[in-house]
Parts: sequence; C-alpha cells; structure tokens
Amino acid sequence: MPRQTALIVEVPEAEPTVGELRLQHDSSAAAGVPAHITVLYPFVDGEDVDEDALAGLFSRFRAFDFVLDRVERWQEGIVWLHPEPSFPFVDLTAAVAQHWPDHPPYEGMFDEPIPHLTVSETPIDFQPRLPIAARARAVTLIERDESSGRWSTRRRFPLAE
Repeated sequence: MPRQTALIVEVPEAEPTVGELRLQHDSSAAAGVPAHITVLYPFVDGEDVDEDALAGLFSRFRAFDFVLDRVERWQEGIVWLHPEPSFPFVDLTAAVAQHWPDHPPYEGMFDEPIPHLTVSETPIDFQPRLPIAARARAVTLIERDESSGRWSTRRRFPLAE
C-alpha cells in the first residue's frame, strides 16, 4: 500500500496562537501535522523518496526569517495566515516541482500555489495577535501511516545558515 508523504516548513512559533484552533478545525492537526507552510503535497510514495536528493536540494537554500502578518480566507471557508515574505516558500516549491515534475503541488489543481498556514478548514472568527515572527530553518518530510491515518516526521532537511 502506498505511503503518502509531504514536504513542509514547520512553524513552531505559531503553535501558541493557532495550536488549539487547528486541533479543533484542521484535520491535518488532528492527524499529527504541526503548524506549517506546505512546500509540496502530495509528494512521492514513501518507498520512492530519495532523501539524498532532497538533502542536496534543500542545502542550496538559505534559512530565512518571515512573519505571519495577516489572516486571510478563501471562498470555501478556509482560514489561513499569510507569510511575508512569501517568495522563499514559492522558490522551495518550484525547486521540488522542477526536480520531481510528476508530482506538482496539490496534484496541479492550482496554477500558482499560495504559501499559507492553515488555521481552519471551515469559517471561524479568528482575530490573533499578529505579526508572528518565525524562521524557516529546515524542510520536513512527513509521512502518513495508512493504518492509523496519523502523520509523523520522517526526516528534517536543514537549510543553509
């Protein structure tokens, strides 16, 4: 059975602000995924992950500071936080998609994926204290256990300091 994977940038600095809300309103949080900004989902099957290639790719990118500066909402009700600057996340996603062209972000559903930190999959009234300062230090490969549905960290790939 295939093992689903994803690449994310964890944002532990956001957990005090969004952690409880995510557990209540975001199914990925309930399944063990920390507050994050997605680099690429879905990624390759767990058996086909080339960790050496990922380590080499991400080592070419520098760690960077960003802030979660505002609350946004999509028409379907998803509530999310916007990272500023966003372009480093776009660059990470583009590099992975270029290296693994058979695995476009979100299966190619969007022309240009928008970096975001999901707070809720449904409309909620959310007025957090912003901005939240954060630093992207690594890209994390997470993997879903098909029997339990839970996600766990498989490996972290450091960005250059």
